[in-house]
Amino acid sequence: MPTIVSGVQYSGIWNLSSQASAKALTTWPVPPVSLFSWGSNNAGQLGLGNTTYYSSPKQIGAASAWLTIAAGYAFAVSTKLDGTLWSWGANGSGQLGIGSTANKSSPNQVGALTAWLKVSAGYAHTLATKTDGTLWSWGFNNFGQLGLGSTAYKSSPNQVGALTTWSAIAAVDRHSLAVKTDGTLWSWGRNNYGQLGLGNITNYSSPMQVGALTAWLTVAGGRYFALAIKTNGTLWSWGRNQYGRLGLGNTTDYSSPKQVGALTTWATSSGGIYHTLATKTDGTAWAWGNGTYGSLGQNNTTYYSSPKQVGALTTWLSVTAGGYASSIAIKTDGTLWGWGNNPQGVLGRGNQTDYSSPVQLGALTSWTKAQTGHTFTVAINT
Repeated sequence: MPTIVSGVQYSGIWNLSSQASAKALTTWPVPPVSLFSWGSNNAGQLGLGNTTYYSSPKQIGAASAWLTIAAGYAFAVSTKLDGTLWSWGANGSGQLGIGSTANKSSPNQVGALTAWLKVSAGYAHTLATKTDGTLWSWGFNNFGQLGLGSTAYKSSPNQVGALTTWSAIAAVDRHSLAVKTDGTLWSWGRNNYGQLGLGNITNYSSPMQVGALTAWLTVAGGRYFALAIKTNGTLWSWGRNQYGRLGLGNTTDYSSPKQVGALTTWATSSGGIYHTLATKTDGTAWAWGNGTYGSLGQNNTTYYSSPKQVGALTTWLSVTAGGYASSIAIKTDGTLWGWGNNPQGVLGRGNQTDYSSPVQLGALTSWTKAQTGHTFTVAINT
């Protein structure tokens, strides 16, 4: 089974249970790791040096030691095992962090530092942590989603406060979420539907603590809503609940965290625009919210306001809810699967056909991570 580390799921040989061990990885001999992409490419978000869309996976450059990936609306960010940070795609708000607002159709290194650890991409802003536990942000900031105490855009990384205790991060649409090493949960940015979980609908441009609990482990979310898992395996959601995307059995909005059912076996979660995906520790996959285009994998287009199991398999490793009703998942055998909306070939099947049940992408069994943006996908293959 994968190792869950501060909200990031790894399925390879690397155990990033501490910042020290993460830094030590840069000295380990590792096999080449390839980065692939497919789908829409109007801003060069596929990283292939052009703006042509592809409905099947295309390798980005030569094999390298790619470690993590994050996909935003039309841009992507990735770290390598050597701790360097890279970005490409749309850059109108400086979300690539390269000191300009010019789009880039190939990966560009963000600065020269070799201490980057985790990345997360929102609509047009980016969050990242370093191996020293510091938090950094850049890009779109009209609602204060960068956490810098202002609404000024930043085209280069800026440190969020001075703390060195940031653990899990999630740049979500136009708001941000994070967990510290002490298990506290923090949020900032847009809050028009209570997606910050603070019991109100006020925007905040600096991190605000969500409640007083110290048991939070992972964070995620989608447009106008948020998801989090506690150390006891419970799943919580809040914010806008249109189509039942919060999984609470209703369509009522909530501005404070609400528990999804009573189970204590949730492992990962992912939010899109209108639907939500999650996995449990038993390897099952679950979906709820808007089922248009078959995005819930239930062999129909029905909406569900409570979690529904995707098939009967117990071999799901990770899931990602795409920005436009598409879903991508990886199984424990390293195969890659997709379902839902398929504009511009975001599901990577060589067509633009929608699927309401999981279908396999190719025959490879070496996929380790996949992230879906608005209508494009980026994935790591060993």
